[in-house]
Amino acid sequence: MIDPVNNFKIPDEWIKRTNLPLKELKSMISSGCYVLLSDGTLLRRGYTTGTTASAAAKAAILSLVKEVSEIEVKTPIGLRVKLHVRGEKGKASAYKFSGDHATDVTNGIEIIACAEENDTISILAGKGIGIKKGKPAINPSPMRQIEDSIKEALVETGLKGAQVIISVPMGEKIAKKTLNEKIGITGGISILGTTGFVEPWNEHLGEMKEELIKNADRVILTTGRIGIRFSHMLFPEYTVILIGSDISRGLAAANGEVIICGLPGLILKWANPDILKTGGHLTIQEMIDSDPKNPIIDLALDDAVKKYGKRIMLFNRDGTILRDTARMSVLDGVL
Repeated sequence: MIDPVNNFKIPDEWIKRTNLPLKELKSMISSGCYVLLSDGTLLRRGYTTGTTASAAAKAAILSLVKEVSEIEVKTPIGLRVKLHVRGEKGKASAYKFSGDHATDVTNGIEIIACAEENDTISILAGKGIGIKKGKPAINPSPMRQIEDSIKEALVETGLKGAQVIISVPMGEKIAKKTLNEKIGITGGISILGTTGFVEPWNEHLGEMKEELIKNADRVILTTGRIGIRFSHMLFPEYTVILIGSDISRGLAAANGEVIICGLPGLILKWANPDILKTGGHLTIQEMIDSDPKNPIIDLALDDAVKKYGKRIMLFNRDGTILRDTARMSVLDGVL
């Protein structure tokens, strides 16, 4: 049995531990909406802002001719999913569902689409969608997903074209809980999602890690939950894997591009196990608090880059960036 979202081959022993009829389990896994863990537990995947916006956009167009309460959209990886919506008279809303991912700050956020008939397809960003360098913060993959959903609605309604304005009423407020402003996105959230799904969070996902790392073209190896959160924000096009202190094992499994991200403690001890033997500090954090520009940090990272050839990014707990070896300088929290 293959998980269609990450192409992970699920071991037979995991399947046996579910105690579910095989037909039922296959249906759940093939939908992409569930992740099977090593202990037989099933976790729910959620839907990205891109999938949610696609559902709202499609529903808005369909609501020009009828009321809509449920919509089916295609995700960027080809799987189709159904979302609850509320649409009438050219306006529709959908609420983002993050599945079993308790730390997703955009969970439950409302995305609204307003549609009117037009000669061509036009997608506009309204209030609550961030702006970067003068352009709406809608990534290419979800933009294509939204456009595909609009095309499906046009075929169903028989309309030639439509203008759709997508907005996020709480977007600007929620964005303050993200790193958007630190990476130059202002005024709201980003519309993201390369697969269309939000991955759940659970400690038991560890057994999948090595296989996921092997299959990923671009992967972030991160050391903890803070690293997971900020890595998802900074690198939405990458697969983010929690690796803890087992960084070398993660690197050995990787076939594609790798970036190592996280709080300084585990990464610097991996880069230089003897880093605390000089300087009189008991912990990495104490060393950084006493002097964030300490050259010992740069030397450790420089050695690791020379040895492994990978980009390394160190976060402070507030999400600002302490070091990024792509620049090898102290950054004041700005990419």
